Formats: sequence, structure tokens, C-alpha cells
Amino acid sequence: MLPQADNEHSLLHRAMRYSIFAGGKRIRPILAMEAAEVVGGSYKSVMTLAAALECVHTYSLIHDDLPAMDDDDLRRGKPTLHKVFGEAVAILAGDALLTFAFEAISSPTAARACRAEQLLGVIYELAYASGFRRLIKGQFLDISSEGKPVDAETVDCIVSSKTAALIRASLTCGALLAGGSAEEIEILGCYGENLGKAFQIRDDLLDIEGDPNKLGKAVRKDQQRGKATFPGLLGIEIAREMIQKHLSIAIEAISPLGEKAAILSKIGKYIGQRIN
Repeated sequence: MLPQADNEHSLLHRAMRYSIFAGGKRIRPILAMEAAEVVGGSYKSVMTLAAALECVHTYSLIHDDLPAMDDDDLRRGKPTLHKVFGEAVAILAGDALLTFAFEAISSPTAARACRAEQLLGVIYELAYASGFRRLIKGQFLDISSEGKPVDAETVDCIVSSKTAALIRASLTCGALLAGGSAEEIEILGCYGENLGKAFQIRDDLLDIEGDPNKLGKAVRKDQQRGKATFPGLLGIEIAREMIQKHLSIAIEAISPLGEKAAILSKIGKYIGQRIN
């Protein structure tokens, strides 16, 4: 779906592709595809949404790595986009991926494949999750809280907004596009919210105790920058307990779905144990 790297705007297109194809777990697309299957649809019916989700996520990482934000040199074991293409191109490539995501899911081809109200709902959910009410809000709080005293409520808001929002939207959008019921969408949303919180707290723990070679990026940067995290605020052991608590809530939430949700349960367990 992405533009090729050998046309008239090749530098921009190479930059877009550089970060998209730099590796990564593809958790958000996988969750959208699995949500579609859980509600009785086909993963093939949400492939455009899956690609769009990865574009939104990748854009957020590109901007997160910029010198004005977290100033990271490595991402997934490779130089960050701005280190290779420069800051200006990195900003534009991030912008391009974000807008391309909405171009893709609102295209005539995508519109013909589902009901208009389903597609409109998906566009709204994704815009809400990635905008100033959730993802951008979380990033703003993350930056503005650096080096300042924070309480658990603020850290929870950062975790929920910066990471859990898009993970939740991946599931709810996948289910909505595949014709899931309101109850199924609510169940998957609860699962996604708690999975996302566990994911981010685990990420914050890995910054303290992870292997930089396996992570593909530097560690202990959160402490150096005075980031507001649960491991930093409450300690490593309590942070570990919080991960298990959120995973337990997530897995319990999908229990009404029965065996259909077996893969989602396995993903939850993976998130709690991941090393990169």
C-alpha cells in the first residue's frame, strides 16, 4: 500500500518505508485481525485497518524519537529515522504516515467492503485514540512531567493515553469493522485497555532491567530524564504486580468469549513476559 521508494519523491517515501520496515512486533495489527476473527469475521476483511494501525503507531515512534522529544539514537537496533534522514524529513515522514492511515481506511475500496456506519465508527475510534484526547495527550504529559514530582494518577493517565488507547482501538476497530456486537466490542475494549497498560509498564521495567542488545535501544534513559513511570514512582516489585493485575483483568474480561479468545489470552501472557 505504501508508495515505492524509486519515484519522484523518493527521499520522503524511503523515509516512510525505513521506519515501517525496521522491524517490530506488529502487535496492534495482530490484535485487530484477531478481534475480527473473535467476533466471527475474517482477518482478511481488516487488513487495510491493520496496515493503518501500524502506520499510526510508527508515526508516533518517529516523532517520539526526535531530539525535541526523547532524543533517541536507536530504535529496534537501527538508527532512528532522524539520524538517517534528518529531523525535517523525519517530521514529514511521520506526518505522512499518520495521514496515509486515514486515507487508506477511508478509501473507496475500503468503503465498498463494509457498511458506511461501521467505517465511520472505525475512523472516529482511531482518530479519538490517536489525537489530543489520548495518544497526543499521553505524550504531552510524558514530556511535561519530566523531572517533576508526580502522583500515581498522573502516571496512570500517561500509561493509559500514550499506549493503552491505540491498543484498545486496535481491538475495538477490528471488531467493529467485522460486525461485532456492542457487547463484544465492550469486552474487547476492556481487554485492550488493560493489555495496553501492562504493555507500557513492562516497557518501563525493561528500560531498567532489560538487555539493550535484545531491546534494540539504549536503557536507563527514563531515569536519566526523570520520566514519570510506575517503576520509578512505586518501585520494581510493585510495577511487576501491576502488570500481573492488569493482565488478570484483561484475561478475565474476555472469558465470556470462551475458546474463541484463546489466542488473545496467549498474547496477554506474552506481553507480561516479553524481553523486547
